[in-house]
Amino acid sequence: MGPESEGVASEFGRLHVGDFRGVIRMDVSVKPRSSRSAVLGVREGSLCVALRAAPAEGAANDELRALLARALEVRRCDVTIVLGASSRGKVVEVNGVSAQATRELLARAKR
Repeated sequence: MGPESEGVASEFGRLHVGDFRGVIRMDVSVKPRSSRSAVLGVREGSLCVALRAAPAEGAANDELRALLARALEVRRCDVTIVLGASSRGKVVEVNGVSAQATRELLARAKR
C-alpha cells in the first residue's frame, strides 16, 4: 500500500458504522445534481457522496441506493434509506455486509 492509499484507508476508518447482526447503519451526506455519481469520502463520521440525479420524485434516493449497492457488492434491495428521504443528510441501512467490509469497499470505490 502506498502513502495515498493509506490516507484513503484511514479516512474510511473514521466512518461511523453501526453493525448489528449482519445489518450496518451509517450516516450519508448527499450532494445532488453533481457532474457524476461517486463516493467522495468521509466528513465528520458521515459518508459523503455526489449524485447526478436531482432530488425530485425520489430520483436521487434511487441513485444513492444503486451507488451504494454497487460499491458494497450487495443487491439494491439490501440498501434502505431509513431516515432523511427528503433531505441531504440520510441514515442508510445495508444488509449482508460487515462494518469492516463496508469501510474497505467504500475506500476502494473512492479510488
